[in-house]
This record gives sequence, C-alpha cells and structure tokens, in this order.
Amino acid sequence: MSTSLHCPLLQITFFEDRNFQGRHYECTGDCVEMQSHLSRCNSIRVESGCWMAYEKPNYAGYQYMLHKGEYPDYQHWAGFNDCIRSCRMVPPYTGNYRMKIFERSDFAGQAMELMEDCPDLRERFHNGDVSSANVMEGFWILHEHPNYSGRQYFLRPGEYRRFNEWGSPSPAMGSLKRITDFN
Repeated sequence: MSTSLHCPLLQITFFEDRNFQGRHYECTGDCVEMQSHLSRCNSIRVESGCWMAYEKPNYAGYQYMLHKGEYPDYQHWAGFNDCIRSCRMVPPYTGNYRMKIFERSDFAGQAMELMEDCPDLRERFHNGDVSSANVMEGFWILHEHPNYSGRQYFLRPGEYRRFNEWGSPSPAMGSLKRITDFN
C-alpha cells in the first residue's frame, strides 16, 4: 500500500506553548524532524486526519495516537513531556484488517492471526509476549497494557521481525487495536 507524504485533507498544528499559544508549525504530511521548526510542543490541534506523534526524530521514542480534536497540553495526549520531534500521518483506510503475531522473533513460535481488536493479549496469546508481527492489512496500535492503555506502538502494513522494530523495549504487550477512526 503506498501512502502520499502530503494530502491536503489532513492537517495537524503543533504549538510551543499550552492552549495553542506561541510559535506553531502546521503539518500536512509525515515530518521526520520537527526540532528545526519548534523547540518544544505543549499543545496540538488536529484539524483533520489521524496522526502518530513521536517523542524523538525519525519516528522514535514514545508514540502518541492523535485523532481530530484539540490537545491543550501534553497531558491531554498522555505525553510524558513536551518533546514531539516527528510525526506521521495515518492514511485513510477502509479495507480489511489482518495481522499475525508471533511469540518469538523472526516469525517463530506460537502464532495467532487477528482481524479484530484484542483488549487483553495476555489472556489470549502466550502471556502477551509478541516478539514479531506480520501486518497484512490495515493499520494497528499495540498497547503496553490491557484495555488499550500504556505506551502505544504504531504498526503499518509490513513485516516486523523483532519487537524493537516497532519501537518497544520488550515483547510484553497488553492489547491490540485496529485504527478505524480517521476523522
């Protein structure tokens, strides 16, 4: 699936200060490095679309799913600090959802195929250890804890041979959700 880097229908604005004040940076596509535009980020307004914001450049560090709406300070997007250094748009998608998760790296060990959300991976899959994944269709969010809480990890279609390829420090996962709300 190809994704366009700039889509006029999608827009997000990052502000240095709380309550949409101070310097700002408008973004209409993926941005690998935002530090040249802003020194910090304390509020965000998502005009349209669905976005992943990242604590570090190159889509690294803590990840935050942002839907259309206003986030007047970093606590509103469950941020740990005022650092947002890159962002990636989640392209609109209306197809099927399908992925396969594996307990070991390189698609080894116990496996489970999913086409629906899973609020508690620890109950359904090898105590929640997900060491590799193959996302065949759709966009997904892995969560650190059950019931879609804790750190988030964005998975686009493709193969992830090791958990660190989606940004996690460990294979322990709690829940898995399809990204279906693109507004």
